[in-house]
Amino acid sequence: MRADLSARDARRLALAAQGFGRAPPAPGPADVLRTVRRLGVVQMDSVNVLARSHYLPLFSRLGAYPREALEAAAWGRPRSLFEYWMHEASLAPLATQPLLRWRMEDAAAGVGVWRGVAAFLRSHGDFIDRVLDEIRDRGPLTSAELGLGARGAGGWWGWSEGKRALECLFWTGRLTTAARRGAFERVYGLPSQVHPRALLETPPPDRAEAQRELVRIAARAQGVATLADLRDYFRLPAADARLRVAELVEAGDLRPVRVEGWRAPAFLAPGAGRPRAASAEALLSPFDNLIWFRDRAARLFDVQIRLEIYTPAARRVHGYYVLPFLEGEAITARVDLKADRKGRRLLVQAAHAEPAAGPGTPEALARNLRRMAGWLGLDTVAVAPRGDLAARLAAGFGSDDAAA
Repeated sequence: MRADLSARDARRLALAAQGFGRAPPAPGPADVLRTVRRLGVVQMDSVNVLARSHYLPLFSRLGAYPREALEAAAWGRPRSLFEYWMHEASLAPLATQPLLRWRMEDAAAGVGVWRGVAAFLRSHGDFIDRVLDEIRDRGPLTSAELGLGARGAGGWWGWSEGKRALECLFWTGRLTTAARRGAFERVYGLPSQVHPRALLETPPPDRAEAQRELVRIAARAQGVATLADLRDYFRLPAADARLRVAELVEAGDLRPVRVEGWRAPAFLAPGAGRPRAASAEALLSPFDNLIWFRDRAARLFDVQIRLEIYTPAARRVHGYYVLPFLEGEAITARVDLKADRKGRRLLVQAAHAEPAAGPGTPEALARNLRRMAGWLGLDTVAVAPRGDLAARLAAGFGSDDAAA
């Protein structure tokens, strides 16, 4: 059957929906919030070899924005973002919180993947009450400050009973993140201690309508997407996602389309135009919304992206913390990056070219590495001689920068 959209059209729609190529000259707090709202959700990750992942998607779209603007939006007072389990652990606008209350109810009831959460809460009822009383009386606390429960061993990541209780209460919505301290340690507080009263008093939509709105957000953020893409964005249950997408198609809120080279049917977001071109230069976090669903990344860019953090070093192909480089409409390179904060250097531990790389790729990549180094407060970029792009990339830096 004839496709409604070419592969290039789909790629341009995705890049436009994700906000690439629209960086303001001097990004500030308003641009940070606008970008998070456009994306709908930003995945968090504790790995800090370069920068924690939630900072990077905004840099990829805005350039050198003030990181404290994101911190204030997420953990300041007043705040405009909140933390919860959405696409993994994530940040999202406060207005999204009522749309996730069905998931909190599932966690409390032990539905599906949440069985262990509910079982722990039921079997530790008196202890859970003690935890909540401590936070109610003393205010928001870290796990260490709580100081309750036996030390952990074995399963549940070696968490203590107190940490397990805090996380289970977080997943059920009875606690939320009040702040982050030190090495990104979560401070747990009651929702009434953290969120505005108006939010807490907002009646949530029913499960079906909440999920439909999450699919709408995912559709707008992706431009054109398969059922699997839409489901993955907020990690909806498979059966629920099928029903919600069918309901939105019937209501005219999603338009079914066929995309060249895509095996599965796709759906077009309302009002999605067809950009004539897409021009972007961006280093992408391995957890960036554009590429976090590896099957979608392969369809859009004809590249296989694999997270190698948990792969033994000897078996890694591209490196430990690898950022694909988006150039124009293609992924043209991958670089394994590390911030040497003591030496004030951005280390390029390996650099590999992709088939789409062109003669201008080393220069464009070097330009973006300099921008990233400056944003991270690093003085130089050092390129190690690993990977088929390393020598050409190193040539784009001065003699003080080129040797790792």
